[in-house]
Amino acid sequence: MAFKIESSLLDACALAILHRGDTYGYEITQEMKKAIVISESTLYPVLRRLQKEELCMTYDQPYQGRNRRYYSITPKGEAKLKEYVKQWNDYRNAIQKLLDGEEENERGAGDE
Repeated sequence: MAFKIESSLLDACALAILHRGDTYGYEITQEMKKAIVISESTLYPVLRRLQKEELCMTYDQPYQGRNRRYYSITPKGEAKLKEYVKQWNDYRNAIQKLLDGEEENERGAGDE
């Protein structure tokens, strides 16, 4: 993709995945890769930031003789996700209008 992904969009995507249920870092990366180019080394700082801001929490669970760290969205994270979804929809609609030329048509109609 040719568009730069900002940190707030990464946060929103990670929270959206966690909203579906608790999961671990590798799975979050795989889900995000369905929409954007991201590596695990990019994702883990995002998850640490979300945890620091109390938007998600972690717990360890045994898996094949090792502990696997799971991430879970918090109520504060759920509220932030709702905010991100609204902001994304507003942003997407504004960009779509711009790309479709709707803003130009609206301005042009008033000039006649």
